[in-house]
Amino acid sequence: MDVNGTVAEGFEPVRTAFVRNFEALGERGAAVVVYRHGRRVVDLWAGTRDVDGTEPWRRDTAQVMRSATKGVAAAVPLMLAERGELDLDAPLGRYWPEFKAHGKSRVLVRHVLNHRAGLPVLDRPLTPAEALDPRRGPEAVAAQTPVWEPGTAHGYHPLTYGWLLDELVRRVTGRGTGEWIASEIAAPLGLADDLWLGLPDSVAATGRVGRAGRLAAAPEPTGTLRVRAKRSVTEAYDDPDSLTRRAFAAITPFPDQNDPAYRAAALPATNGIATAEGLARFYAALVGEVEVGEGGGEGGEKEGEPGDEAEGAVGGVRLFGPATLAAARAEESSGPDRVLVVNTRFGLGYMLHGSASPLLAPTSFGHPGRGGPLGFADPESGIAFGYVTNGYRKTVTADPRAQALVRAVRVALNG
Repeated sequence: MDVNGTVAEGFEPVRTAFVRNFEALGERGAAVVVYRHGRRVVDLWAGTRDVDGTEPWRRDTAQVMRSATKGVAAAVPLMLAERGELDLDAPLGRYWPEFKAHGKSRVLVRHVLNHRAGLPVLDRPLTPAEALDPRRGPEAVAAQTPVWEPGTAHGYHPLTYGWLLDELVRRVTGRGTGEWIASEIAAPLGLADDLWLGLPDSVAATGRVGRAGRLAAAPEPTGTLRVRAKRSVTEAYDDPDSLTRRAFAAITPFPDQNDPAYRAAALPATNGIATAEGLARFYAALVGEVEVGEGGGEGGEKEGEPGDEAEGAVGGVRLFGPATLAAARAEESSGPDRVLVVNTRFGLGYMLHGSASPLLAPTSFGHPGRGGPLGFADPESGIAFGYVTNGYRKTVTADPRAQALVRAVRVALNG
């Protein structure tokens, strides 16, 4: 198996796991990047840009992140709160008056981020065309009655999360979430060519090998590691009347993720596009500063020691201050998830380490994408992780390919 890129000394287990994903777990094209204390220590890519194609995956190949988009989008309201432009404990209706209808006056801004708003479903699902209209999703969720008393329980909002968050950001800033990410996150971090919510025409039309690849279902693994869902989970997904099925069917049918119109839209729950570098660097900037400049921390060097201050850190930008970082990863929701039908844990916009979403350590926070992608950070070890793939599976929170890479990082740290 031909693998491109480099790993720092001590992180060789990640390369071994990455190769095994292709040999035994049905991987067709993927990339993984790991930062430690602001320096890149793993930078690997292999396979083909398209799951069913022949063009080679290149270092600048980007992919749809699916729900890993949520972790990037969550940074926007948290940064606005840190700047004093948004109160996380205010009713959402303070910023969006029309939202208060139908028993939603008690929905707080933080309920959107911790999945306690009680709005995971739409009584009338949107068509793909409606979903891509930035007005229709917010209008639909504003007209919806909560399915549980807001704040009293939690359940993953797989699609409605995006409309709730996007309209909030638009009401507070006058800009959509995608525009805000481009100017306030991607540009300062040097990620204008690595991270998007709403793929620009200038990128989509280039035809350059290495840009956004096509996504498709991945082949089933040939090895012994297979994900078998619990019977209760399978039944929930099979029952058309369950909250689970209805939540994931808020757009029916789901749009073609390779459609240029879908990729050009900004859906903060599902359709962000990133390189592995973009996703990892984003998380590195949540927990510290990222070394850039000549050589940029290319993965052959040894990582810095804890506490090292990197020269030329991303324009001096650190996305989260200490208080915001602590709030993002403080447990807000825990236990039985009314939508995913397993125990989940959430901070403010981020999944936390747990049985449903095993990350690096109990201190880690991030977000998986359904069937593959994963981004997270761990402040204690200084690790930031980004993995993207062109092959998705039915798994929602713990894809075996991503988990194999996470275990390899853990081995490297403990080695």
